[in-house]
Amino acid sequence: MVERATVIGAGMTKFGPHEQPLPELFADAALPALDDAGIEQDEIDAFYLGNTLGGMTENASHLAPALASHIGLRGIPCQRFEDACATSSNAFKHAVQAVENGVHDAVLVGGVERCTPTTGKDTAEMTKIFASAAHRQYEQPTGITFPGIFALLTKRYMHEHGTTSEQLAEVAVKNQHHGSLNPRAHFGEDATVDDVLESPIIADPFHLMDCCPFSDGASAVVVTSPELADSYDGAGVSVTGLGHATDIVPIADKEGLTETRAARDAATEAYEQANIEAADVDFAEVHDCFTGAEVLAIEALGLVDEGEGGTAAETGLTALGGEVPVNPSGGLKAKGHPIGATGTAQIVELTEQLRGEAGQRQVEDAKTGIAHNLGGDTATTFVTVMEASA
Repeated sequence: MVERATVIGAGMTKFGPHEQPLPELFADAALPALDDAGIEQDEIDAFYLGNTLGGMTENASHLAPALASHIGLRGIPCQRFEDACATSSNAFKHAVQAVENGVHDAVLVGGVERCTPTTGKDTAEMTKIFASAAHRQYEQPTGITFPGIFALLTKRYMHEHGTTSEQLAEVAVKNQHHGSLNPRAHFGEDATVDDVLESPIIADPFHLMDCCPFSDGASAVVVTSPELADSYDGAGVSVTGLGHATDIVPIADKEGLTETRAARDAATEAYEQANIEAADVDFAEVHDCFTGAEVLAIEALGLVDEGEGGTAAETGLTALGGEVPVNPSGGLKAKGHPIGATGTAQIVELTEQLRGEAGQRQVEDAKTGIAHNLGGDTATTFVTVMEASA
């Protein structure tokens, strides 16, 4: 195992509607991350922030120095990243690279977003804002939004592999149950297949309960070098692989609709760096903005064979206690999806699982976990491998 960097502190708010301003919301994740690491503000060398919508929802686009100032960081490089739903995954990638290349010793990296009506914008307005991540000339003018885009991918997958709406619903049921075990999840209640199938159709084949919610929330982690990790109180978790790949935009130009190519490429890169195979993965956090997105993701990651993604939840393969638990946090579906915070929220979950601190949702004997996060219409994808420190 080659350690690229070490996560020594993690913090995260509950996901769901929040009333406080964005700086206060971020502080509720960042300050606990610093405390968890046992590191002081003046020991942080850089701050990397993930935020996607601030310019449109908060009328605030120069957020990195503003949020740094609010939590007591002074005189250090601060940078905001934006890559649609993969935003704070990109910030995390750059933090890891800065540490492993000796540019910085300790980096605070996190994300924050407000997406609920607390912003003063309703669901229709937020849906339009989200759609700005689709192709401006070829997709947005058609009126298609992301439920429709992922419905196209999923419908084609169902046609080719015989996956049923009931099997998609099993993904939602699984993740709702996992979310019921996570006190920070937006949705904390169990659901049934009938609940999913009886909820309103949003974009065929997706019912409302096949879709993740708009959420408010923040997450943050402290990244340092393996050599310095022992200097701090936080139990370190090693980052051993990090892949980043991009697929063709617009969606009409992709080679196929049932293979998320960028995810496959990013996973290949991350596995090679970590010197592991998909079979070595104990659990995964994947970008399940819709139930069909989880099906496509677990195939791209090699966790199941081609065509078997649709039956994985139904058979219990991807449930807690199954062969490879997927989204023990509840995933985007139940934990929630505050866009800029989602990537580092996955890293928080991996950190807690690999420390053995995940409570009721703990994956037994978890040693190797992966996070998969995508942005836009499967165009930008990050895959991170983390392993419990020896």
